[in-house]
Amino acid sequence: VQLQASGGGLVQAGGSLRLSCAASGRTFSTYAMGWFRQAPGKEREFVAAVSWSGRSTGYQDSVKGRFTISRDNAKNTVYLQMNSLKPEDTAVYYCACRLGTYYGGTSADLYDYWGQGTLVTVSS
Repeated sequence: VQLQASGGGLVQAGGSLRLSCAASGRTFSTYAMGWFRQAPGKEREFVAAVSWSGRSTGYQDSVKGRFTISRDNAKNTVYLQMNSLKPEDTAVYYCACRLGTYYGGTSADLYDYWGQGTLVTVSS
């Protein structure tokens, strides 16, 4: 499985960005997907996850109501819509997939494959 994240960039506080993660493989609809982020000097942390059907989602408390994870199984792509961005959202964002389970959960250790990361910078 190969994952390619894109959509990062520089945005002012209060702005929006949409991240995309394109996945290889014919069975994308069976991959549980997640987004994680890592800020400079900090550990990687969970941001959001979506089940392979798209019906179940989960979020870190700090992004609830601002970020939305979704997927399009016909396009082998998962998205992270980020609104009302704050400087503390600045980080490298990674998409990841976990095989063999409906919903991947919040622990990075449980995910099997990772994208290369895309940098999001929010200026104040």
